[in-house]
Amino acid sequence: MPSPQIQRRRSIGAVATAIALAGFTPLAAFAQAGWPTKPIRLIVPFPAGGGTDIIARELRNKMSSTGWNIIVDNKPGSGGNIGVDAAAKSPADGYTLVLGQTSNLAINPTLYSKLPYDPRKDLTPISSVATSPLVLVVAADSPFKTLAEVVAAAKAKPDTLNYATSGNGTVAHLAMEMFQRQAQVKMTHIPYKGAAQGANDLIGGLVQLYTSSVPTLINHIRSGRMRAIAVTSAVRADDLPDVPTVAESGYKDFAAATWFGVLGPAGMPKDVVAKLNAEINKALELPDFRKRLGEQGAEVLGGSPEEFASLINEELDRWGKVVKESGAKAE
Repeated sequence: MPSPQIQRRRSIGAVATAIALAGFTPLAAFAQAGWPTKPIRLIVPFPAGGGTDIIARELRNKMSSTGWNIIVDNKPGSGGNIGVDAAAKSPADGYTLVLGQTSNLAINPTLYSKLPYDPRKDLTPISSVATSPLVLVVAADSPFKTLAEVVAAAKAKPDTLNYATSGNGTVAHLAMEMFQRQAQVKMTHIPYKGAAQGANDLIGGLVQLYTSSVPTLINHIRSGRMRAIAVTSAVRADDLPDVPTVAESGYKDFAAATWFGVLGPAGMPKDVVAKLNAEINKALELPDFRKRLGEQGAEVLGGSPEEFASLINEELDRWGKVVKESGAKAE
């Protein structure tokens, strides 16, 4: 089951508590009163157009309305490792941040035999931002209309059905591995380098199934180019109320979600962390921001740096176990 921190909607109102926990003091405020004095780079470790990129740009837009100059920098590759590593190795002055997520913070440390960063030691958690279920989709002209039909086809001809994800070892990949074990079927995984090409190939008939975050695929579903079969959350997604969960489709207790959060290099000044955390939480409180993320199938999180660090620790343990049980390896 997902972390309890993901299953419940977090309270974002206690920003003052978050600031205090992060070590903010009047003296620190004086020391960093002029920060930021130059543009802030927000690294997105995936290509433009995917769920992580969409959330990053929405956050940038709301935070930039305060007068801050935030530049989104897409640095995809190696399952998100390249972008996260670039942030981890940047000066710890708050001017380089990364929007990390489940794959590169909680899965890759076990998936990759050699990772250039340690999420627990080389990064400063600042704030969680959002969480989103995954959705299993087929093309509009696919014969599959239910998860039961997919399972029946997979059992009839093992390994002949293929499913696409945005990469080997991603949440989508491992969620499908969990599902196959529970359903006792075997399908062929087709990993892509990012979300957009997989979506195009599903629509074009080159792959039969596709699993990704709701923000990545929601517009394709609404346009009628894709049909949603099931969502992986414990409860139905607000913006896909007619789409059943995997659990209610007959697979008890199945649940998986991806989450997103802002981090910086290890050793950032506590007052800068507090200032960033406060501004992020203010952005998350804005009704139009929450509405926009809701329209994309994501749910706002937020909270203190300590809460985000706890989430990362819990999910590292959870997904590390899934990786080992699945036998997945980085390519």
